[in-house]
Amino acid sequence: MAQLRLTDFFGRAKAAATVPVKRGGGPRLKAAPGGAPVHREAEDGAPPPLASPRTPSRGSVPAVPGLAGRKRSRREMEAEPLTGTGERGGKSARKRLELPGVPQAASPPPAEPPPAGRTRSPGREQDGGTVPRKAPRLEPEDLAALRSRLQSMKMKTPSQLPPIPAGAGAELRGRLETLRGLELRLRDKAAASGAQTQETTAPAAEAAGGQKLPAYQRFHALAQDQPPGLTLPYKYKVLAEMFRSMDTIAGMLFNRAETITFAKVKQGVQDMMRKQFEERHVGQIKAVYPTSYRLRQEKNIPTFGSGVKKSDYQLTLEPVLGEDEKVCGRPHLSASRLLERRKEFNRSLVNIVKQHHAAFLATLTPPMVVPEDKLTRWHPRFNVDEVPDISPAELPRPPQEDRITTAQELLSTARGVMIPKMEKALANLALRTAEAGAGEPAVSKAPSPASTSSALKGVSQELLERIRAKEARKLQALMTRDPRQEERLAALGRLPAMARVLRNVFVAEKKQALPLEVACARMAESFPTQMTAGEMEKHLRLFAELLPDWVGIHAIRTDTYIKLDKNKDLGLVVERLTKAAKEAEAL
Repeated sequence: MAQLRLTDFFGRAKAAATVPVKRGGGPRLKAAPGGAPVHREAEDGAPPPLASPRTPSRGSVPAVPGLAGRKRSRREMEAEPLTGTGERGGKSARKRLELPGVPQAASPPPAEPPPAGRTRSPGREQDGGTVPRKAPRLEPEDLAALRSRLQSMKMKTPSQLPPIPAGAGAELRGRLETLRGLELRLRDKAAASGAQTQETTAPAAEAAGGQKLPAYQRFHALAQDQPPGLTLPYKYKVLAEMFRSMDTIAGMLFNRAETITFAKVKQGVQDMMRKQFEERHVGQIKAVYPTSYRLRQEKNIPTFGSGVKKSDYQLTLEPVLGEDEKVCGRPHLSASRLLERRKEFNRSLVNIVKQHHAAFLATLTPPMVVPEDKLTRWHPRFNVDEVPDISPAELPRPPQEDRITTAQELLSTARGVMIPKMEKALANLALRTAEAGAGEPAVSKAPSPASTSSALKGVSQELLERIRAKEARKLQALMTRDPRQEERLAALGRLPAMARVLRNVFVAEKKQALPLEVACARMAESFPTQMTAGEMEKHLRLFAELLPDWVGIHAIRTDTYIKLDKNKDLGLVVERLTKAAKEAEAL
């Protein structure tokens, strides 16, 4: 028998690849072994595919029906049976990593033949191989239902402990009782914390009128780039700006002898501020500064096509001026008078906030009383931006005859005409309306802290009272501190770090004395905080005031010199400066 050559193998494979193959399940065209001519055979009696002469056959991989040189379709690949390694027949089996001690997945059991009378779909099973079904995909509705069920399971309360069995021993019964008591304590603590959180958040929600204000309004006072002082809430500053714009427009119209109507002022204020201006704001201005304008309802005022009839009533404004504020025998609203009115309006706003601040101090433990004329800043825990809005004053209304607006007017008009049951209902309504109108305006109150929290249990009540009294004294001193004293304290706090820089400047210059201007310039360049030469000179003079034995300032002819003793211990100098800053802060 002649030995096969490699060229014979490639020639047969090429001849087999050129033979057309039918994709269906019918008979196929296959190449006969040994170079025999190609002929049509049934699929059941098909000979094995052509194998390489040098490559041994793989026993673990079954023979693939089809031709070696043809690319198999996806349906044929899915129809192939799974091997023991979990791979499809016809592909090289991949080796799995077997870890010691980890059980490997068992090979799938052989497919059982279908029962009699039931046929399998050709797409699911071919050539004795089974195709596993894909996992069903969840629809969005199913996912939403699963999420809702998980949420409801999370929100459920923890299950209670089981009842104590009747035949339990004394020791087991005691342990179960202890667990039950711990569970009750935990539930009470959770309920108390939830109630406290709700009480804390309730005033803020009420102050916002059921609608959460934006952050630039709620934290307006914290974002001010200025030293702490008697800052106003955001809504009060907006009202002050509205008064300034309204006063400017009213002054222009008043000096031109025009009738000042609300329609004219509204349009001008909205153009200047780009904000909505309503009659409610005029009522608030009237409540803050009652003597600023005279308000009336007038008619027969020329409207010049503004959409308002001449016979309709309109709200008119007239600035209130003194007898001496006249020009050519007629009242005149000057620029200086506008500035005075603006300052008076701002003072009135500050006084309103002071009233709310005094009410807040009265709710503290212990209560604090600070004179209003000595108050220079608000309490640190007083939230300025949560001060309630100003209640608008009542504006004059156009006269309306023969129109019933309240239950009391209806009752007095139709008495004796209605049935007794309706008269009684109207009387009750009028009484409730009168009681609601007589109520006092609400004053902002902060929730008072608990007398003794759970973390302070066991601490002496007398010690707690002394600590709270000391804290109240410190806060009162902070609220009544002079602004100039505040600047001095800030300068004293910067001196310890500035002392090291000053000594380094003299060491670098290798001199015992320097001109004051040169020393200020070198210090301004070297100190981390950006400061001007004038501010740096104030700090150097403060050095000479506190430590005359270390720093001296001498005026010689027309120049001023600063002298430093470099032999002094810098650690002692820093210690003395820190002590002086603490003493000044305690005053």
